[in-house]
Order: sequence, then C-alpha cells, then structure tokens
Amino acid sequence: MPVRNILLACVVIFGFVSASSANSDDIAKIKALEQNLATAIASRNVDAIMQSYVPDESLFVFDVIPPRQYVGAKAFRKDWGDFLASLKGPLKYEVTDVAVTTVGDVGYGHSIQRVVATDTKGQPVDLTTRVTDVYRKLKGRWVIVQEHISVPVDLDTGKPDLTSKP
Repeated sequence: MPVRNILLACVVIFGFVSASSANSDDIAKIKALEQNLATAIASRNVDAIMQSYVPDESLFVFDVIPPRQYVGAKAFRKDWGDFLASLKGPLKYEVTDVAVTTVGDVGYGHSIQRVVATDTKGQPVDLTTRVTDVYRKLKGRWVIVQEHISVPVDLDTGKPDLTSKP
C-alpha cells in the first residue's frame, strides 16, 4: 500500500476518533446540564434554573402552562417564578430517559421530567412531562435554546395524562 494511502487512512481514522470523543464529551456535558437543571428546580433557585438556558430573547419555549409559548429568557424566568410560587413545601424533581445527539455546536435531546410537590392550596402535585430540547454550544458552554414540554392527551375525553406512564 502506498505511503500516501496509509497517511490518508490514518487521517480519516484519527478524524473519526476525535469526532467521537468530542461528541461523547459534549453529550456528557449536556446530560450534566439537565441534571443541574433538575437540582436547581428542586432547590427552587430561579437564577440557577436560568443558567441552563440561553440568556437572551432568542429563547423559545412551548410549556404545558399557558400561554401557548414563551419568547425570551425574561418571559421564561417569570414562568418559572410563577410555577415555583404555586408550590409549597418540599419539591422533588427528576429527569429520566435522557437521550442526546450533537452535531458540531448544535444538539437535540428528549427526556421525561417529573415534579412531585404540594400546591399552595395543600393539594398534591404529581406531573410527568415529555421534554424535547435544542441545545447550542455558546462560548464553549451548552445551553438550551428551544424547549417543548408536553403531556399526552386522551383524545376521547380531552383530558391530559399528567402521570404519563409508558
């Protein structure tokens, strides 16, 4: 085999190994971002929650809480503040079934997220949502730039399935 072909093969193999390594590192960082977000929610820390999101008005979120959409970090910060103010006592927040893919400085993923708490009227809250996120790596740090939160709906009754069991 000519030396040129051997060098070309080495370059291709090194490129795949480097891309795979960078990709797995990025995926680990995004999964850590999701866990940090869950910890911030459980501790009711809106400043820490918002660290997971792009800090400007480009943020776009479809939430299960009206209105239909939130545009910008300022609007979504208020949504988080209002939601946390509607709960009292201990708050449990967990993220499971996290799946993430990255391509360069963009990524996307989905997870199941569950909150268990008590509302301000003393009623139990147990809400399981499906979350799809779009991530961007900005200045070396991954942030959520778009989020879609939903629950399944029974089309016969029109009622949401708030515990969303598979």
